Amino acid sequence: MTQLSPLTRKLSAFVALSPADLSTLARFDQRRRTFLCGHQLVHEGQRNASAFVLSDGWVCSYKILPDGERQIVDFQIPGDFLGLRSILFRTSDHTVEAITRIQASEVLAADIFDAFENAPRLATAVLWAASRDEAMVVEHLVNLGRRPADVRMAHFLLELATRLHLVGVGDRTGFTCPLTQYHLADALGLTAVHVNRVLRLLREAGLVTFQKGRVTFNDFNGLVALAGFDTGYLDQDGPLLR
Repeated sequence: MTQLSPLTRKLSAFVALSPADLSTLARFDQRRRTFLCGHQLVHEGQRNASAFVLSDGWVCSYKILPDGERQIVDFQIPGDFLGLRSILFRTSDHTVEAITRIQASEVLAADIFDAFENAPRLATAVLWAASRDEAMVVEHLVNLGRRPADVRMAHFLLELATRLHLVGVGDRTGFTCPLTQYHLADALGLTAVHVNRVLRLLREAGLVTFQKGRVTFNDFNGLVALAGFDTGYLDQDGPLLR
């Protein structure tokens, strides 16, 4: 039996895809390439940029402020679109950069438009994925603006776990994570020193350990309670939070 791609697994969680939908979706994977860590697939201000579908590895999306500071908007994992707005906007509004060695498939505007015209069920699933990404950005704004640092970190790690679980990676015990404390700092509006302190406090509280590229949930339910974590904004049900 052919293993489903991360994107197919993700979209299938929203709608049952027909054989025709799957055939159309397979064309999204025709131009797969390998990119090294640090490669910018899309850069802010780029015109006529392509979009990509990430099939392996981790990516971040960010903006650079005039003083050189970086704000990471989100992290992308297998099954996510990269720079989807870039094929609709005349100019890309953010940079997309590989955090690890990745595999990603270039998706042209014509591919998206063809899917919308000929595979309406698939088009609906793609729109769902884009809407889910927007909902995550809203939640990240709440994280940055209102949640204390420990709750902010707990919520972020649980969101990653939930997203990874949807594509078959990670569970209630934890997940492999290549992010550094500097990535976490730039995403959560903290300093690297503060990130280190928060992670230590969560570890000492027996909730979660983040060491050697692995997030380990020592008390999953306790972390959920601390974060007040609810998967409603991810529009995702499943066994992870049960």
